[in-house]
Amino acid sequence: MRPNIFENDRLYDDTDEELDVIAPRSKRAQWRHRRVGPNFMRFGRRIKYHGADLNSWVNKALVVNEAPAS
Repeated sequence: MRPNIFENDRLYDDTDEELDVIAPRSKRAQWRHRRVGPNFMRFGRRIKYHGADLNSWVNKALVVNEAPAS
C-alpha cells in the first residue's frame, strides 16, 4: 500500500500550500474549469478538496516502471 500524501479526513482549502505539490493554484483552476483533476467541492467562491479524493487522484496518476527484460 502506498503512503498517503494528504490526510484522508481533512478538508483542504484551495489556498492551502500543501496542494502545490500537485499543481499551482492557477493550474488547479484550469482543471476545475475543464472538469479534470481531483474531485472538489464548491461553497460559494470557496473551493475545498477532501484528502481521500486527493490521495485517490494522486494514486491514479502513478506510473510504475517495469524492469527491462534482460
